[in-house]
Amino acid sequence: MTSTTLAAGGDEQTSQSPAAFPDGRFRALWAATGLSQVGSAVSNVTIPVCAAVTLGASALEMTWLAVIELLPSLLIRIPAASWSDGLRRPRAPVMAACNLVQAAVMGLVPLLWWLGALNIVLLLVLAAVASFALGVYSALASPLLVQIVPKAHLVEANGKMSATRSVADISGPALGGALLARIAAPSVVLVDALSFLLSAALLSRVRTEKVAQGATTGAPKAAKERLGAAANVRLARAMARQSGVRAMVAVAFVNGLTQPVLVLFLVRSVHMRPSLIGSLLAFGAVGGVAGGMLVGRAQKSLGSGRTVAVGAAASLLSLALLPFASAGPSAMAGLVLLELAGSFGGTLLVATVFGGLQAAAPRERIAQVMAMAWVQLQAAGLIGVPIGGALAIGYGTRWAMVVAFAVLALALGPQLVRWALTRWAPDPPIAM
Repeated sequence: MTSTTLAAGGDEQTSQSPAAFPDGRFRALWAATGLSQVGSAVSNVTIPVCAAVTLGASALEMTWLAVIELLPSLLIRIPAASWSDGLRRPRAPVMAACNLVQAAVMGLVPLLWWLGALNIVLLLVLAAVASFALGVYSALASPLLVQIVPKAHLVEANGKMSATRSVADISGPALGGALLARIAAPSVVLVDALSFLLSAALLSRVRTEKVAQGATTGAPKAAKERLGAAANVRLARAMARQSGVRAMVAVAFVNGLTQPVLVLFLVRSVHMRPSLIGSLLAFGAVGGVAGGMLVGRAQKSLGSGRTVAVGAAASLLSLALLPFASAGPSAMAGLVLLELAGSFGGTLLVATVFGGLQAAAPRERIAQVMAMAWVQLQAAGLIGVPIGGALAIGYGTRWAMVVAFAVLALALGPQLVRWALTRWAPDPPIAM
């Protein structure tokens, strides 16, 4: 079997004849993704409110809801990626079908409520189906992006997608909160259903050629070996040794660690007003948009290795002030730095490393490579959440924030020094 390799976060540039970018197909995919992300961000607020207020869910039921919204997508991602890599039909219609499933699921929430039939069990089932459809959609998205975007522009494309996600993360909850002030929570979920319908309509404009039989799979025995679970385990281990991937995983772990701690720290340790917290958290969108819009230029002028290093340095800088701040201006400055530098650096990391992975991965493994990367990030974040909560319970929120900064410094500091000493040499390629 012919061996192929995959490089992540290196300086090697992929040569390709200059093609129009962004073209109409990418714009349609970009808009479709942005619309569904805004709608989902609205539901991230309204579904829990619906469960807690409308259905009177208990703390245990709310915990189950949080798990159900994440777990099916995480579990289906790698099997769906294996299926996606072998798919020979155009992927955009299948992604549109996933959007229609999510629209139907979200539409059932207000319908069942109006009929008086909505309960917490049905809400959990609907949330699980929506999460499952999201996992399938995500497995199809990366191969489609590689099909319609020239390799030389993949980092820029990922940056634009990340910038849109940053805007959605801020505007979605704000829109959901404004609607909840006037409309019952189950009815607000219709915004998410509408966003998925519009997203499906936009995806119908993304035209791609059907993949020819045998064009991406090779001999049946080789394909079976490459798509096997053992090959995926080897790939995950090899990716974990890549410096760019390790930096992303470290940032994801620390983000998970601070997730249950940050608001408590701001309210109880530095006595920040809730209204001020909400305003300063909006700087995360500014950092994310800036990173997404600038990552393409940075990668072209600095190279991928230096761009990853800048992202890692910005991520480390983001936690340098807040854990040690006192009430007043220093805490406000620390929170602004956290949101601006953290979102900026995280976007540079994700867009550059993911763009490199997509450009280097063989066609028959694009979805699996990206699924492995996403699963590592999500798993790191999920592991960090209970650890952060335990630190806050045992030692207080300030010490939990200090530990978060120490972990990030230990993970990224030596890596930054190594990158500088080796003159930003690329990682050795991953054997596939």
